[in-house]
Amino acid sequence: MSRARDVVEVVARALAATPDGVEVTEVDRRGMTVVELTMAPGELGRVIGRQGRTAAAVRALAAAAAELDGTKVSADFRDE
Repeated sequence: MSRARDVVEVVARALAATPDGVEVTEVDRRGMTVVELTMAPGELGRVIGRQGRTAAAVRALAAAAAELDGTKVSADFRDE
């Protein structure tokens, strides 16, 4: 597990109404790690936020955490 994955998971669980419905996975694509966040139906809006501001903040935190590991990360948000 990377720091970026941990950061995304902690933030998503804090924002979710049902933290048990949060699932975070890591996938390698084209030399970059992609952190995929899947949430319970109807809860993705809590993480995306108004005009995507919360999603942008989560992506920035993930990128900062990945930089500490010396890698590049992208965060994707998926609805079940």
